[in-house]
Amino acid sequence: MTTTHLAAVADSFGRDVEQNLAQIETYVQAARGQGVSLLAFPEACLGGYLSVLGSGRDGTHAEAPDDLPPAMDLDGPELRRVGELAGDMTVVVGLCEADGTERYNSAAAVTGDGVLGVYRKVHQPLGESLYYGAGEQILAFESPVGRMGLLVCYDKAFPEAARALALDDARVVACISAWPASRTAGAGDVAQDRWTHRFNIFDQARALENQVVWLAANQTGTFGSLRFVGNAKVVGPGGDVLDTTGTAPGMALASLDLDDVLGTARRSMFHLGDRRPELYRATELVGARRA
Repeated sequence: MTTTHLAAVADSFGRDVEQNLAQIETYVQAARGQGVSLLAFPEACLGGYLSVLGSGRDGTHAEAPDDLPPAMDLDGPELRRVGELAGDMTVVVGLCEADGTERYNSAAAVTGDGVLGVYRKVHQPLGESLYYGAGEQILAFESPVGRMGLLVCYDKAFPEAARALALDDARVVACISAWPASRTAGAGDVAQDRWTHRFNIFDQARALENQVVWLAANQTGTFGSLRFVGNAKVVGPGGDVLDTTGTAPGMALASLDLDDVLGTARRSMFHLGDRRPELYRATELVGARRA
């Protein structure tokens, strides 16, 4: 039996990159003390997220952010520092990735040996495309905890994204977020907010339908006009929440024999193997989108 310790962080990360790195170091040290092999931090934990969400399809919330996150190179000092902190641990962080003149909302998995995998957010909500380019690939990669994949925030609302990683043999998916509470008809208690409810449903559904281990990291607190819902968690391949931070800052931690839990989940009903892709048709909701 080989036990793997997995953890996901909920906390507030703003524009001060040095403060971000200090927070990351504190969590890495705490995780190392508990034998954690894979630790996921929230979206934009290096440099912060947008301070507002832009215009939606209905034209609402069209104000511009006060400033933009600092753009970082994948071989720059920030990820090198994360790698130094990580050592033999795999650490997932979110950053604004610079690529020439383009900026991407990216997740990177890093160890002391360097960057293992990078994912550029594909699905962009509420005007995010005004500030970031969209990613073009959804691919898994090898890591010390086995084959894994990365997603960012709104990606979890699209079953195809997680399914693409599962079909690429990802056993673990880390989805990092800066997921806010609703700005229309929001709840006074963020734990009761409808967007909190959606965040949690998506995490459990994506784990269950793909029979993977799912890590969800998320921002907490407020940034600009946004109020984040927290709820970092580790979800098993049966959709069961193994640990969660709730709305508070902290670290959700679970210890699993990955071979055992995945084998057990897939033994009698293997969702990926029972698919009938020859019968599936791609459809497009043109009317609803253009009305």
